[in-house]
Amino acid sequence: MSLSFISLGVGDAFSALNYSSCLALEAEGQVLLVDCPHPIRKMMREASLSAGVELDADRVSGLVLTHLHADHSSGVEGLGYFSFFVLKRKLRILAHPEVTKRLWEGHLAAGMEDLIRKPGGEPQRHGFEDYFEHTPLTTERPVHFGPFSIECRRTYHHLPTTALRIRAAGRSLGYSADTAFDEGLIQWLAEADLVVHETNYGVHTPYEKLAALPAELRAKMRLIHYPDDFDLGASNIEPLVQGRRYTV
Repeated sequence: MSLSFISLGVGDAFSALNYSSCLALEAEGQVLLVDCPHPIRKMMREASLSAGVELDADRVSGLVLTHLHADHSSGVEGLGYFSFFVLKRKLRILAHPEVTKRLWEGHLAAGMEDLIRKPGGEPQRHGFEDYFEHTPLTTERPVHFGPFSIECRRTYHHLPTTALRIRAAGRSLGYSADTAFDEGLIQWLAEADLVVHETNYGVHTPYEKLAALPAELRAKMRLIHYPDDFDLGASNIEPLVQGRRYTV
């Protein structure tokens, strides 16, 4: 048994080259999505072909949401509807309550609350609980979900966002999510066996800050959420490749 992940997307919100950042973790045959941009099923299909791993919505046990920017959550409606109509089950969402506080009313309700259940019928009012099951994450202790143990920590970003440490099969993955450079967060993530860290402009982490980290830490770090003009070949930290499978 091992902990592995496929990088379904590695780009930022403005990328014309890559899908938005998203990971599919696997341990003991269970798949855990980290964030869910649109078009999530197309992303999984293309990653299946490139990585040689069978992956589709029916294999997703749960979805961890780091925050509600569209490049990280625009696929939740589609995956929720697919789970509801096709898989006949609720989509399990794992997120800090500060992240989910506006998930329904501020993000999903406009497209999901009124639903015609049979031809010729009137729309029926639906709520979050009709489509989803929420498992709250907390900054105080790990939350266990199947083979995964999930810890979270707030990051410095425009809206409530959480970094993650996910452990399974005796290994651990650190994920920065979107964040400005934060030495305390770097130290927290560095406890993991492999660290996936974002780099971008604005209220994100400059590559130069990460490039100046100790070589030992950079060796177990991978980059994600990088802009289209990022010089992949010149980076002294390995950038993730979209559609590739990695073992932690």
